[in-house]
Amino acid sequence: MRPRLELLDRKLVERVLGEAFQLLREPGVRVADAAADLLRPAGVQVENGVARIPEALARNALAHAPREFWLHTREGKPAVHYGGDDVCFDPGSSCLNILDADSRQPRPAMVADLVRMVQVVETLPPYSAQSTAMVCNDVPQEIGDFYRLFLVLWHSSKPVVTGSFSAAGLRPMLELLAADAGGQDALRSAPRAVFDVCPSPPLNWSEFAAENLVELARAGVPAEIVSMPLAGATAPVTLAGAVVQHAAECISGITIHQLASPGAPIVWGGAPAIFDMRSGTTPMGAIETVMLDLACAQVGKALGLPTHAYLVAGDGKLVDAQAGMESGISCVLGALAGINMISGAGMLDFLACHSIEKLVIDAEAIASAQRLLEGVEARGEALATAMFAQTGLAGDFLKLKETRALFRQEQHFPSSVIERGGPQSQGASDTFERARRRADELVSSYQRPGVRPEVERALRQIAERELARCGRTSLMGV
Repeated sequence: MRPRLELLDRKLVERVLGEAFQLLREPGVRVADAAADLLRPAGVQVENGVARIPEALARNALAHAPREFWLHTREGKPAVHYGGDDVCFDPGSSCLNILDADSRQPRPAMVADLVRMVQVVETLPPYSAQSTAMVCNDVPQEIGDFYRLFLVLWHSSKPVVTGSFSAAGLRPMLELLAADAGGQDALRSAPRAVFDVCPSPPLNWSEFAAENLVELARAGVPAEIVSMPLAGATAPVTLAGAVVQHAAECISGITIHQLASPGAPIVWGGAPAIFDMRSGTTPMGAIETVMLDLACAQVGKALGLPTHAYLVAGDGKLVDAQAGMESGISCVLGALAGINMISGAGMLDFLACHSIEKLVIDAEAIASAQRLLEGVEARGEALATAMFAQTGLAGDFLKLKETRALFRQEQHFPSSVIERGGPQSQGASDTFERARRRADELVSSYQRPGVRPEVERALRQIAERELARCGRTSLMGV
């Protein structure tokens, strides 16, 4: 039996959806021209940039959205399943700073930091996907999104969670992915990346968000709606009220997306949070934020849609006990909720800082959560009596062949990051130091995945062209 966690009963889910459809009509949704141009021909009233979306149209769009899809490796193998109760993890994305491992202070992230993180993620099985994790401060800002994706594609073969902060920036990123896949048709049939697309709370599809949504749908590349209501600030203060707003933002986005291309893959995702009335911050490690994420995902699952959430992050500035507590709790709860893609590992300081050492520690929490999802199995005809028949009350279970045959299926063995003594013990050191050594070992063992020469040549040509637009002549990080 697989353990599951739900926070809302069926009646409350129905109330959430009922009020979400009401919000789509009154007060409506603010939409940019790219969305209005699709909504008006479908019979939607749009006045002064506000669309009033009928429930029937929205429900029709929800009915057309795929219930599942896969992200693929560069080699075209299905690797990340969006749908059902499958659970995958990727690092948090678009972080401005990195925690310096020597000073343990944040500093602006650079190309070398992102490359090191990609190499670590590539060698850690708990991460099913890469992310364009950092904003590299030594890359021209106008091509920042593009170059982050280029570096991930260059150094990894895993699927990628990415995004573009501008409509103009999306096109060369799609061109890059098509070159990586072997053409537009190959990209559409076996996408490797999903793009985060964020409405602005409350209920606003801005120009670049709407354009990205439409362009991704027409390209057949999966979009992941990341709705971010802040309970008490940009959303109702009650958790249930914020879940309603999240649902309305997702449903309106799916309506626009499916009008652009019915059947295009899309994810019911988000990064909702509470607004801390005492500090004026948005704590991603707060239990109420975790509850919001789980409740929002449950509404998406009730509609049969693929889901996403932002968890496994800490709010302190150090990789310490607080970071472990916040990240570990949300990791386990998100897994029990069956959220398909959980982003956020490695992040600190309200998502403003990444730590490669925390990313390594979080991988241990993820592996433990994945073991939990396997549940407790009955192995063999008898659970215990057959083994007791051999040992009696002597307690010599270590001598049994069943012990030797089954202990690896029953027990998860963490890496040296987790201190359990024994022959591999590294003596007295804190978790951060053990994670730092582990990261060094992973980078030393990393080998760049093979890339066909024609693909590598195409990636390089596109990157050099984009760099030249900014007056740069040489590639960084390759």
